[in-house]
Parts: sequence; structure tokens; C-alpha cells
Amino acid sequence: MSGIINAMDRISLFFESYTRALETFDTKLMAQHFTLPAVMMSDDSTTVFNEASVLEGLFNQGVGFYKQHGIMHARPEIWSKKQLSPRIAKVKINWQYYNTANQPLYNCDDHYILKLDKQNEWKIQTVISSNEKQRLEAWLAKKTA
Repeated sequence: MSGIINAMDRISLFFESYTRALETFDTKLMAQHFTLPAVMMSDDSTTVFNEASVLEGLFNQGVGFYKQHGIMHARPEIWSKKQLSPRIAKVKINWQYYNTANQPLYNCDDHYILKLDKQNEWKIQTVISSNEKQRLEAWLAKKTA
């Protein structure tokens, strides 16, 4: 049981590492936080990534958008985490995004299915975006108004 507890405790460290990759725009490191095939879901689409290079390409597009709009920092707040099996966990995170002056820009909620890999390291298997598109669009509309 202690192995499971330690694994669950490491989820926070995993998202700290993922956040560092986001904030340094290290798309290769971002992709390394995923296991393949990886799935990204929202109300509008479901995308399956079978190759790390394709996932990294998506992150490169996101980095361009973030830089263009001054999104430079991210802070994840873990709202819940639940062990689904000895090697699978479900995590809900509220992401808060900031500009270079650390002023809040927008926030959104994501749900993650994490799986321990062969080295017992957490990797993202599935991301479900519940409101990012709507919150991002609202922020952009307010920003340009």
C-alpha cells in the first residue's frame, strides 16, 4: 500500500515538472510527460496521438499562441486526485495562467488520466478539457474590447 501512497504523493511533483516545461516552452519535455497513445478530448474534438513528434508539433503551435498573447506563467491547483487502480489515477486541475508581471489572465479546468510507466513514473494518458476553449475565448474577447 505504501507504494500506492508514494505514487499518489508524486502526482504533485509530476505537475510541477510539467508546469516547468510549459513555462520554459520546452515542447519536447512537455511531450515526455505523456505516454503514447495519448488522447486529448474536449466537447468539440477527440485527438489520439500515436507519435511524440506530432504531440510536440501541437505544443509548438500552443507555444506560439502563448507567446503572442503574453501568457508566460502557469500555476496548477490540484482540486482532486483519485487512485483508480494500482497504476492509474484521475486528477482534476484548475490551471491559472499569468502574464510576465504575474497578473492573472484566465483559468480553466482539466481532467487527467495518469498512468505509471515501466519506471513507475506518472505519464499523462488522457487530457479532458472541460472549459478551456470557452474561458480562453472570453479572455481574448475581453482583452480586445
